[in-house]
This record gives sequence, C-alpha cells and structure tokens, in this order.
Amino acid sequence: MKLKDLIAGVDCKEVRGTTEMAVGSVHFDSRKVGHGDLFVAQRGVSADGHAYIGKAIEAGAVAVVCEELPEELDARVCYIVVGDSSAALGKIASCYYGEPSRQMILVGVTGTNGKTTTATLLYELVRLMGKKAGLLSTVCNYIDEERCPSTHTTPDALEINSFMRRMVDAGCEYCFMEVSSHAVHQKRIAGLDFDGAVFSNITHDHLDYHKTFRAYIEAKKAFFDGLKKEAFALTNLDDKNGMVMLQNTVARKYTYSCRTLADFNCKPVEKHLDGTLLALDGCEVWTKFTGDFNAYNLLAVYASACLMGLEKEEVLRCMSLLVPVSGRFETLMSPEGIVAVVDYAHTPDALENVLTTIQGLKGKNNKVITVVGAGGDRDKTKRPEMADAACRYSDRIILTSDNPRSEEPGAIIADMQAGVKDEYRKNVLSITDRKEAIRTALMMAAKGDIVLIAGKGHENYQEIKGVKHHFDDKEVVKEIFNM
Repeated sequence: MKLKDLIAGVDCKEVRGTTEMAVGSVHFDSRKVGHGDLFVAQRGVSADGHAYIGKAIEAGAVAVVCEELPEELDARVCYIVVGDSSAALGKIASCYYGEPSRQMILVGVTGTNGKTTTATLLYELVRLMGKKAGLLSTVCNYIDEERCPSTHTTPDALEINSFMRRMVDAGCEYCFMEVSSHAVHQKRIAGLDFDGAVFSNITHDHLDYHKTFRAYIEAKKAFFDGLKKEAFALTNLDDKNGMVMLQNTVARKYTYSCRTLADFNCKPVEKHLDGTLLALDGCEVWTKFTGDFNAYNLLAVYASACLMGLEKEEVLRCMSLLVPVSGRFETLMSPEGIVAVVDYAHTPDALENVLTTIQGLKGKNNKVITVVGAGGDRDKTKRPEMADAACRYSDRIILTSDNPRSEEPGAIIADMQAGVKDEYRKNVLSITDRKEAIRTALMMAAKGDIVLIAGKGHENYQEIKGVKHHFDDKEVVKEIFNM
C-alpha cells in the first residue's frame, strides 16, 4: 500500500520526504519493524516510541510517523509529523486493514462493571438468531466460532483492526467489543466506525491510572462524544452519571432503566439462585441469570438488539436461551447442599451488587461467607472499600491473595484490613494462600450457606512476581466438593 493512501485520514502537520513509496507493514514496536515498514512513534504509558525511531530505521523502516522530528534526519526516510501519534496509529491501522469496522455493525460497551457480560451476550444473541458475529472482550475474542485468547480488555489499534479484518473475511455481520477507559484515553479506538455505544455504570476503579474520578468519567464520556450522528448512544438512566455520557454526543440518544420510566424498561418478577423471571419491556421472560445487576445487563442487551433493528419477538425468544458468562455469578453446589458462587467482582460496587443479590436469595438461618482479595499494582484506594463492602453483607470474611503481581500479598491484605470496622473484626480472617482460603471458607459452611469467591472469576491464573501460575477458583471448589 502506498504511504500517501495510509496517511490520507491523518491530520498531518508536516511531511519531510516523498509519500509515493510503498509500505510493507505498520508497527509501533521497533522490535517488529522490517525492511520497507512504517513505524509509528507512539507515546505510550511506559515507553515513548520517539526514543526508538533510530532503531526502527536501522531495522528497515522507510517512513516514520512522529509528533516531533528527531535531531538527525535520514534522507532515505519519510517523516510525517502529527499532533497525536496514538490517534494517527488508529486511523492508519484502520486504513491498512481496509477499514473493516465500516463493513460490519460495530457496537462498543463501556462502564466499570457489566462490559464483558453485555458484549458477550450481544455476541451470543445474534448468533442464536443465525447471524455471524465477532467479539473482543476481557475473557476471550471470537471470530464467529473461532476462539482467540484475550490479553487486554481492549487490544491495541493494530490488533483490533487485524481481528476485525478477519471477522469481515469470515462473513461476520456484527462485532461487539468492550471499550475500556484506558483504550479511549490512549486512542486505541481511533479510526473505528461505531454504530452504537452502550454505557453500563461507573464506580470506583482505575484511579491508579486516571488519578481522579472526574478524569475517569471524562474518558468514558469521550467515547460517546466521538460517535457519528447515525449511531445510537444507549445509557443507564439509573446510574447518576448515566446522562453525562449523552451531554455532547451527536448520536441518537436512548436510555434504559429498572427503576424509572425510560426508552427501555425491565423489572425482576421472581428471583432464584438458578435464574430470574423478568418483565422485559412489558413481556415476561425467564432468564438463566441471577441478580439485579444482571437484569441491567440483559436490558442493555435487549435495548441494543432493538436499536440494531432486530425483530423484538425473536430477540425475546433468544434471550431466554442465553447462559451466564464464565466467572460471572457461576454457582456450584456440594453434595451436602453448600453453594459456592464464583464471581469476577473486583470493585467495591461490583462486590456489593453480588453480595446484596446473595442476601436476597439465602435462607433466613443461613450464612454468607466471602473470600476476597485485591490485585497488586492497581488502584490501592479501593482495597479498604472492598473489605468494608464484604463485611457489611457477609457473616464471615476471609481476606486473601488475588493477583499480587509485584506487591507482597501481606501488604495488600493489610490495606484491605484498614477498611474493617471494629464491629466486624471478629468475623474476619486473613489467609494469604488463596487455595487454603477457599478451602477454609467451604469447611466453615453448612447446608444452605452460600460462599462467595470473588475477584478472579474467569481467570485461570495467579500472577506472582511477574510469573503466571495456573489457578482456577472453580477448579479448586470442584476439587474440595469432590465434583
């Protein structure tokens, strides 16, 4: 592809050299550059690509996109100066892969909690309706039926467009993706043509990155601000920041709610451990999901499907066939009648949502026992809040290790213990070994008790000192239950 075609949609400040040359591949990692390639000097979170321009040229780069010219220029290389190299990378990546997002109906889901469930269920729903679709999510990526491992909630711009190209080539009509606040802020979604955006909620998370809650909100809002006028913008009216998302968007605006009148409404009619009967937009539908938070997720799925023009009756029929996403309120029962719930809840709000759901489902004389930890090298301010939420809605609590990463598990647990009020201290144990913590919780439980194992959900590893060790909460529970 000619360089001039690749940068046609990029806002260039200056061009030094000819753009008539052909370019091989596009990279932002100088270690991947080969002869005849284009190198984008992206300013990343941990590294600045401008420091690697020389290495990229040594490796064979014939063109460089940068925000400022290096001191010494190579006469053989074309330099394209831009205001934002990350945004430029997104637009170049889209062009390089033939703008695949314009060849499918693309819907993005953002919010603190519910992104994975909503995006995944949209993917499952349209496939149940006989259509081909792709999915980009925290748990896994899919190209129709092909499963591809996931490393980030939202991949980098080149990987996103590469996946979407494969989706289009596989005949996919739809693509659903999680859109993280990091991805919006880092311009990973620049150049994508979204047909719809869904906002689930926003609560305390990622302040290690965004620094302030306002900056976190603004990152989410920026996704909606960039939508085209033909797209739909769907927001949760029951979230206090829900309407903020719609303030400046030119897209078609819609709301959903489980509490007040909105464009799309839902209300739980019957609640059970194995499912919920919902009154969904005036129609009763039995679903295999538990908890009010899942009622919101299902309502968002239903509303999105309707806004995509899918037939309402068929959508409702297929919604009753949907099954929970891996690691999201998954229940396992022992032969003795002890219920274990494995859930990804890793924020104070998510933990509170799951525990209030459990409180509404447990027997009058039964206990709730919670096993919970917090991730290392992440937002430390939420750790005491998570412990406080666990204490308020549980009879016994075991604080344990999650993914400590480079931190000491004991130090993370100490941060959580700071949120334990004196009145709850007698109910709290600290067991660093996660497997032992789960075993202890299940041994404490009697028939009818519910043990929540929170924080990891679908993850099948523990990351300790930079090394990932196999660890799956569900496998541990099944081993202890002799399932």
